[in-house]
Amino acid sequence: MSQICPLFKREFLGYFRSPVAYVFLVAFVVISVSLSFSPFGGFFGSNDASVRLYFSFYPWLFLFLVPAVGMRLWSEERRTGTIELLFTLPVTRLEAVLGKFFAAWAFLTLAILSSLTLAFTIAYLGQPDWGVVFSTYLGAILMAGGYLGVCSLMSALTKNQVISFVLGLIACGALLMLGFSGFTATLESFLPVAAADAIANFSFSTHFEGFTRGIIDARDVVFFLSLMGFTLFLNVVALDR
Repeated sequence: MSQICPLFKREFLGYFRSPVAYVFLVAFVVISVSLSFSPFGGFFGSNDASVRLYFSFYPWLFLFLVPAVGMRLWSEERRTGTIELLFTLPVTRLEAVLGKFFAAWAFLTLAILSSLTLAFTIAYLGQPDWGVVFSTYLGAILMAGGYLGVCSLMSALTKNQVISFVLGLIACGALLMLGFSGFTATLESFLPVAAADAIANFSFSTHFEGFTRGIIDARDVVFFLSLMGFTLFLNVVALDR
């Protein structure tokens, strides 16, 4: 595992060698805050000094922004042929996958934490529960890792970044939609209720909801960590093949 840190540093700093990273960070904050303060978000009318409404859009925001970050992780390496050069170095498949994943996850974490100014603004206007604020940010970071694991796997399956983005969007969209009552009702129409509930339990939104209420449930943490571990394992397998 000695090569993970150099790979992490190379990949993470690589995001900031072009204006794209700065554009992404600004766009992330502007879009998320705009959704929260818009009439659709209803932040001012809620009379609620919390970040709950702000983060309620994150599952949908991640659906488009995380595939945009993850689509280049492996597809670009395969398209340019640098993946062969990478694996001629003394680095294992697992080290390469972890180094790239942690760098992208750190970049997404930076994007999420860039909205802390909103939390301080809410603290100025009211008295938020900082325990709920902490748990919500923790949940958002874990959820971003779950999205990214899926998108990293999709990126390893193709040389085309656009195809990688679309595959990541579809896969993450499916995992997001599992938690909605309409989808669960459709499953219950031809599956036993227990089976439908078990399938719905694989949704991002289902496991993120508890964090927004200030509840750090071990089952939710294990879900996101297990999803990351499983997708990264499949990522290694895809590269080996």
